[in-house]
Amino acid sequence: MLRRPEYRRALVFCGIIGIPVSLIAFWFLVLLHELETLIWVDWPHDLGWSDPPWWWPLPLALVSGAVVALVVLRFPGRGGHIPAAGLQAGGASKAAVPGVALAALASLPLGAVLGPEAPLIALGGGLALAFRDLVRAPATEASTTLLGAAGAASAISAIFGSPLVAAVLLMEVAGVGGPQLFAVMLPALLASGRRHRVHRLRPLDRTGCRKPEHRAARSTPPRRRRRGVVDADGARHRRGRPRDAGGRTDAARLVAAHPLRNTVLCALGAAGCAALYAGITGRSPSEVSLSGQATLSQLAADPHAWSVGSLVAVLVFKGVAYTLCLGSLRGGSTFPALFLGGAVGVLLSPLPGLGVVPGMAAGGAAASAATLRLPVSCVVLVVLVVGNSETVPMIVLAAVVAFVTTELLPQGPGIPPFSAKPGRAPRPASSRP
Repeated sequence: MLRRPEYRRALVFCGIIGIPVSLIAFWFLVLLHELETLIWVDWPHDLGWSDPPWWWPLPLALVSGAVVALVVLRFPGRGGHIPAAGLQAGGASKAAVPGVALAALASLPLGAVLGPEAPLIALGGGLALAFRDLVRAPATEASTTLLGAAGAASAISAIFGSPLVAAVLLMEVAGVGGPQLFAVMLPALLASGRRHRVHRLRPLDRTGCRKPEHRAARSTPPRRRRRGVVDADGARHRRGRPRDAGGRTDAARLVAAHPLRNTVLCALGAAGCAALYAGITGRSPSEVSLSGQATLSQLAADPHAWSVGSLVAVLVFKGVAYTLCLGSLRGGSTFPALFLGGAVGVLLSPLPGLGVVPGMAAGGAAASAATLRLPVSCVVLVVLVVGNSETVPMIVLAAVVAFVTTELLPQGPGIPPFSAKPGRAPRPASSRP
């Protein structure tokens, strides 16, 4: 393939496109950060509060829900996909870029419990196609796929700070290798994690006595075959998940039936969780609202500033708000999952042999792997975020066990089968209404 001139030209073009796309993604993140600081820090200080009052998220949520609903109704691309469907890298469209940007600006700084990674993927792919058309490069199916992936990788690396995370994430999201990739990858991850942990043990201590062996990790049970039905197009679907002619699930149809009402109600429900948290604990409602990226850094820097009651309260209220935002607003699901998992890790850190840093690392890896269903990407991301080589085996084991456990549990509506490629909506099971 590298010997083909058209592929080499595509590589050069992708390298050139990566520069403006990454710059636009960087300034988009700067804009989001400045708006978040203005709304949640500067305005309350100007009005005489050290922290936002308990009612602060409610009017913001009303505006956020209304704007996102109008974007879904009026703009091409519906402002991006619903976050509950997971990260999606396919279907890049330049026509969807304005709606995606506006929905993200109306969701993330105004209190949505979501992150910016999903909008960045959509923006990067759409901008890459827009630059291709601007220079009048040939538009083929292969070039559209290649440029969409390159643009998404350039944009997503701006938030994760590493091209490695972007490349691995997009490979898993795009389903490169299909189900066989997971079948080979999970045992390899599990075995390598155990091998690294065993090789770090010394067989004898200073007195010449053999140290006690660590408990072996439980072997992952064999994956059960998914039951399903095969439609006329040959696509397999899980039973009990009716879909309409557009391939939407019951949950997606519920929001689509009355987008303005339901989106506003979900946004207000998430804001109500933040208000209740602030009223009960006396802490800032921003700890429940927003993605949790900044709060995770504060938790890691000073975990003792949080009481057990505060940690339990933020887990409960942020978890409910996260669920409501996943089904209604626009954004990504990575950073809230990392925060919730890290908070659980801090709660469990007093356990023997755990500690705060390993607990947060393992909790973040488990929560993100269970949410995103991308175990390798979650391992790479958490390892780079933690920056502690001592926790790598625990991160690997936590991500693999969480992923396998999630896959073996009964799947709810809207979750694609394990054998389906991520990022592609299954074909409808029937043409009947």
